[in-house]
Amino acid sequence: MPSFRSATGQPGRGHPPEHWGSSLGFVLAAAGSAVGLGNLWGFAYRASQGGGGAFVLLYLLIVLVVCLPVLVAEMVLGRSTGHAPLLAPITAGGRRWAPLGWLYMAAAVGILAYYAVLMGWTGRSLLHALTAGLPADMAAAEAYFAAISSGGDAVVAHLLSLALTGVVVAAGIRGGIERLSRWGMPLLFLLLLGLLVWALTLPGAAEGYRTFLLRWDPAKLTDPTTIRNAFTQAFFSIGTGIGAILAYAAYLDRRSPIPREAACVVGMDTAVGLMAGCVTFPVVASFGLGDVVSGSTVGTLFIALPTGLASLGASGRVVAVLFFCLAYIAAITSSVSLLEVPTSSLIDRLGLSRRFTVWLLVVLIALLGLPSALDVAVLEKMDAVFGGVVLISGGLAMALLLGWGAPSRFLADLHQGGSPPALVLPLLWALRWVSPPAITAGLVVSVVDLVRSWSG
Repeated sequence: MPSFRSATGQPGRGHPPEHWGSSLGFVLAAAGSAVGLGNLWGFAYRASQGGGGAFVLLYLLIVLVVCLPVLVAEMVLGRSTGHAPLLAPITAGGRRWAPLGWLYMAAAVGILAYYAVLMGWTGRSLLHALTAGLPADMAAAEAYFAAISSGGDAVVAHLLSLALTGVVVAAGIRGGIERLSRWGMPLLFLLLLGLLVWALTLPGAAEGYRTFLLRWDPAKLTDPTTIRNAFTQAFFSIGTGIGAILAYAAYLDRRSPIPREAACVVGMDTAVGLMAGCVTFPVVASFGLGDVVSGSTVGTLFIALPTGLASLGASGRVVAVLFFCLAYIAAITSSVSLLEVPTSSLIDRLGLSRRFTVWLLVVLIALLGLPSALDVAVLEKMDAVFGGVVLISGGLAMALLLGWGAPSRFLADLHQGGSPPALVLPLLWALRWVSPPAITAGLVVSVVDLVRSWSG
């Protein structure tokens, strides 16, 4: 591991001498950071809004052409500087890049403030499916969701989710985050594969794939809402622009093959999103729940699926338990990465102990998340701002920093890690000439469409 030094060049008081137990541990943790509730509820909602196939095509293009080079750059920045997100941009590009570190802090804290609320809803739904069963009809499902999504119950679930996240992060990289990822990610894929096989047996499976995933409307390729949703889903799903992967990469070994690990993370995350869609859409088609999915960001996960599964009796209840277990694993592997961003940054900058930093941040983020716990409309606005505009802005800044501000660092780190020039040079070219204009266009469209939707 590199020796950690502060931005002023003094010996680092920050990061403890932690590191990943193996390359696999890092890949699973990074994939866990990327795989979250956005893959399960966001993908279905945005795909149904975006015309199915057109959204999926735009999403895949953005992930492979735009996000992958930025993800590699984020890993390079973390490993090459040995610093957390707050100080890494300064170390690489000088003081003028200090705002980028604060942008990462704001993105991670802002997202976690409402993400913990979603995680709380997921935990409550899992417990309810285990102990009380599923809602009898749509009206009962809507009434149940209204009860868990606001008021005291939502606040308590929000606080418990943050506390559980804090326990994992306080245990450290190997003892907490890597340990969680090593059992959580294989279990997540196993559950998802089992649910996918089950979904194929539903009478509406073919119709679900044809209506949502395979429906083709070329006009949607230029629709501002579809473009905004594709960029938001890609950046939120992969996790570029938050600083979480940067924070994890600071603990990487110098010999780790970053491009290969980045490709593994992107591949696993994209596979989860597509597999989750292949589970969700047959349920939606089989039980006539299309209007609920396309009309609400949370309708798919907390209203449509439980309602549809309830008609299957005991077997539907078992599937619901497995699905919400899957969703909770996805939620906590992402939430710990979000909390690691400000945690590692404060440790790096101020030399605080990990446990003290974690619980200080848990209290702060719990307070910031109260408005989202009490009002779903606030949560949706925070998701649009922090999970969309701020996130995409962070990805753009990363591309500019490593593509134009410090390209020599990008090249040197990848060459030192053993990456072949035939791979490194195209990545740098994409980081300089493809990612910035594409992200800028996506950011402009996102802001304009968001303003229009809020003012309309």
